[in-house]
Amino acid sequence: MLVGLPKEIKNQEYRVGMVPAIVRELVKDGHEVLVETNAGSGIGISDEDYENAGALVVDTAEEVFARSDMIVKVKEPQPNECKMLREGQVLFTYLHLAPDPEQAKLLLASGCTAIAYETVTDRHGTLPLLSPMSEVAGRLSIQAGAHCLEKPQGGSGVLLGGVPGVSPSNVVVIGGGVVGTNAIRMAMGKEAHVTVLDKSLYRLKELDFQFGSKLNTIFATEETIEEYVHDADLVVGAVLVPGAAAPKLVNRNMLKQMRPGSVVVDVAIDQGGCFDTSRPTTHTEPTFIEENIVHYCVANMPGAVPRTATFALNNATYPFILALANHGYQAALLADHHLMNGLNVHQGYLTYDAVARDLGLPYKDAKEMLTTVV
Repeated sequence: MLVGLPKEIKNQEYRVGMVPAIVRELVKDGHEVLVETNAGSGIGISDEDYENAGALVVDTAEEVFARSDMIVKVKEPQPNECKMLREGQVLFTYLHLAPDPEQAKLLLASGCTAIAYETVTDRHGTLPLLSPMSEVAGRLSIQAGAHCLEKPQGGSGVLLGGVPGVSPSNVVVIGGGVVGTNAIRMAMGKEAHVTVLDKSLYRLKELDFQFGSKLNTIFATEETIEEYVHDADLVVGAVLVPGAAAPKLVNRNMLKQMRPGSVVVDVAIDQGGCFDTSRPTTHTEPTFIEENIVHYCVANMPGAVPRTATFALNNATYPFILALANHGYQAALLADHHLMNGLNVHQGYLTYDAVARDLGLPYKDAKEMLTTVV
């Protein structure tokens, strides 16, 4: 198989879909790899590094897309990239289609087979290709939130951990999954007073055992969310419904009750956000103020630490990339139902039910389609 690696073109995105170590493994297995020049320059990986791993470096994304059987990326394809995709070509990347009808329309029109990192599953019932970025984003959420609380950033001017004689800040984390757990860990490390809200009693028990009495665990209802958001200095939105749009859990009225200069960090913004007032921002202009509350809603948070994020992501995607290349997408998908769960678009149809439902578009069963083809 000829595997293509284009340079990411989304604003402030420096991650790369494959590091040289993965290229080397693909070449060892008999595959060819095309890499767009400077694809890894943002994280200190040179064209020479890729060439030493066995890749052919080419000048343009157009050549990578035109020649490759499979495209491996990080972020969702931008409109001009979608238009370069073709029927039968495999795209393996983050998609986040539910809040992005334009991308969905373009992918459907291309006829490509698009496999989304964020809906691939594993035998533990988790999302192994989302988890590394969720870990990064969860840790960054506290780092970013602490910075936004500083007065020059529009915040209320409080230090998360306080100092002797001054109370620590109140940090509220909504969602106790991978993002939430990592946010809790960082916030507790900064000696903030931390509360987590989640609808799963089982998960709350796990967090209680993990962090002990220093963590306040609360069952999430509209009433408890309103109560704890009211007194929060920093609220982290860490909810996830795999493949679907994030639920709006914090409404405008709740924000109005918070102290001016408090901060919300919406890690769920890739899936539409879990605050009524959220809208996507960039690393260039990461915040805005609404209802006197600082909003941090950067849609690719791990892009702020692209080297760490790239290697973390590649560690997780590596076996799936090799499986798709070594066996072809049809055989690889049919042999692994966890990888099959990543299939979102195939032959002009949406093949992930939650995405189709959110976008109001027709859905087709992926396994039936692939079995019919085979």
